[in-house]
Amino acid sequence: MKLLIDPVYFTLGEGHRIDEDALIGYLPSRKVETLRLSLGRNAVIRSGSVIYAGSSIGPGFETGHGVIVREQNRIGADVKVWNHTTIDYGCTLGDGVRLHVNCYLAQYTTLEDEVFFAPGVTVANDLHPGRDYSKRIMRGPTLRRGAQVGVNVTLLPYVTIGEGAMIGAGSVVTKDVPDGMLAYGNPARVVRPVAELSEGELVQYLAARGIEG
Repeated sequence: MKLLIDPVYFTLGEGHRIDEDALIGYLPSRKVETLRLSLGRNAVIRSGSVIYAGSSIGPGFETGHGVIVREQNRIGADVKVWNHTTIDYGCTLGDGVRLHVNCYLAQYTTLEDEVFFAPGVTVANDLHPGRDYSKRIMRGPTLRRGAQVGVNVTLLPYVTIGEGAMIGAGSVVTKDVPDGMLAYGNPARVVRPVAELSEGELVQYLAARGIEG
């Protein structure tokens, strides 16, 4: 572990495992209120990962290789982040969040407890890129508890994905998705309740491809 801030600003819980070439306390180029970085107990930070100064990270945090966590983030307990995913600054993540490989969370995104991102999910936060007022109104989407997001989905600014909702692979989400609903497409459309998905449908889908369920 390479600690890049004064140790007085760093709190590290017991039971951690941090690879030698992980960079901890990287100094942001932006002016921030505090450089204090807290990393809870039982943290696992793998090689190539960079954790910036100025965030609060709960116990059980685990990264794959090449993960970037920027400043001013609030991250709950038992959050797992797979290889080459970036959490930009000013985000809030609840307990038990799972972010798979090659995901990008734009600034000011909120993920509540138990949200799951499949590989390649991209989050946007700028309604009108390049405009003078853009920085003042940047905000990522909000994903409520237990929302599930499929492979290569794009989530646009300000949208809310409801509790327990599911977004199908390759979708572009431009509007809110209600609690417990399945949505997919470009632009994504609400299709039906997640509760209506059945194991029988899955078995039929696999059988059509010569796979035993």
